[in-house]
Amino acid sequence: MDIPMATKVMLVDDEQQFVELLSQRLELRGIKVTAVTSGERAVSEVVDRNIDIAVVDLAMPGIDGIETLKRIKEKRPDVEVIMLTGQATVRSGIEAMKHGAIDFLEKPVDINILMEKIKVAKESRMKALEKKSIADLQNILKSKSW
Repeated sequence: MDIPMATKVMLVDDEQQFVELLSQRLELRGIKVTAVTSGERAVSEVVDRNIDIAVVDLAMPGIDGIETLKRIKEKRPDVEVIMLTGQATVRSGIEAMKHGAIDFLEKPVDINILMEKIKVAKESRMKALEKKSIADLQNILKSKSW
């Protein structure tokens, strides 16, 4: 499976052991990982770091996954978010997608499925950024009177 170069993923889960293990598995596959154990930390880190994708657990103490998703999208709309949950419901999946999640996976997550979802999310982000840069360039050209 071909993951776009230097994909940067932030893992957000309150289970320290899970975050460490998943980080190792992703890094072995060429992903650059930032791991945090709270939604609050994820929101503050996403501003300062160049992140492509956030993989966010739904059920966390403090701000939960949906609120984390909303705040990440508020601060960095270009970051794609994949939600993870141990207790998936149709309602929580719909809620996550409504707030901008690109996908919703159940724990325990199959690493190959997660890698495929990361690849799709990275491609989606790159297309969106390319579209935005073309629009920005067109606006600059329109504003100049050459």
